[in-house]
Amino acid sequence: MLYIKQYLDFVKKKNFKNKQEAVEKFLLKKVEQKKSPQTINLALNAVKFFYKEVLKNDEKIDLKFAKKSKKLPVVLSKKEIEKILKNIFNQKYKLAIALAYAGGLRISEIQNLKVKDVDLAELIIHIKNAKGKKDRITVFPKKLKTDLQNLMAGKSGNNFVFSSNRGGKLTTRSFQAVFKKTLKKAGIKKEATFHSLRHSFATHLLENGTDVRYVQELLGHQNIRTTQRYTQVTNPKLKNIKSPL
Repeated sequence: MLYIKQYLDFVKKKNFKNKQEAVEKFLLKKVEQKKSPQTINLALNAVKFFYKEVLKNDEKIDLKFAKKSKKLPVVLSKKEIEKILKNIFNQKYKLAIALAYAGGLRISEIQNLKVKDVDLAELIIHIKNAKGKKDRITVFPKKLKTDLQNLMAGKSGNNFVFSSNRGGKLTTRSFQAVFKKTLKKAGIKKEATFHSLRHSFATHLLENGTDVRYVQELLGHQNIRTTQRYTQVTNPKLKNIKSPL
């Protein structure tokens, strides 16, 4: 509905010769606004739906879909992860970043993680109501068990694991700020974000020989093709090729 409203508002302000020109100009404006290919495709689909299903106009809109971005994910090496953790002196944030990498958690999943969702005996985390309103199970290493136990001591099951001093959950911005500051401290030049920890988790599992379908389950990807993009980063055949220089 949003894109249909935007399109109708756009058309009202202009005097177009035909439908094709109107749609083209509408999408070109989105390109000028530096909208992503996915956003442009959503807008095009919405306009097509409006003409076909609402106006019952079957006249073809002869426009190709924008190509989706094929950028590879930014992955941090194991040594870079170690550097990051060595440069965080706030234990709460250090554990949050370690856990995000260790279990492939999104920033929102770290932020919303509750004490009752962590099973210390089984070394698993139950991610509830994640992206796509789905639950999943993921892992965390034994080496974080004691630190996590200490952090959760005295908290009830409904308390956030990573809570603020007032007891509420920490903000997304605070996690991002600490991560960005730590990258600089560690001297890491990659354009990494907090989400790069999740990318690194998947890539390192594949490098260790974990089946891509298990990685898919741990990440909670609906389509295995989303997980398979990490194989482009881990491809050992490419890594073993020596430059001719």
